[in-house]
Amino acid sequence: MKKTAAKESIDTPLTIKLGKEELVIRRRYEVLSIANDFLIAIWFLVGSILFLFPSFEKAGVWMFIIGSFQFLVRPAIRLAGNIHLQRIPESRWES
Repeated sequence: MKKTAAKESIDTPLTIKLGKEELVIRRRYEVLSIANDFLIAIWFLVGSILFLFPSFEKAGVWMFIIGSFQFLVRPAIRLAGNIHLQRIPESRWES
């Protein structure tokens, strides 16, 4: 089974050079989803802590709102990882 150019570009690892080291990121959408989950946890943890102090309750509410918004981002990341728009070659379009 032959991979398409679009599929190959998605599966190609992202490599970032850091001095003598390299950071290699594979399955970018999965990594992005995990990073988003960490941020959600941080927003809710910080928001919960801020609720312990009456003077910071408003900031805590905003942390919960940000975390809730990121819950909307989760399925968008998963969907983007599974659906890729690609151009139909001219030869297939005309048939």
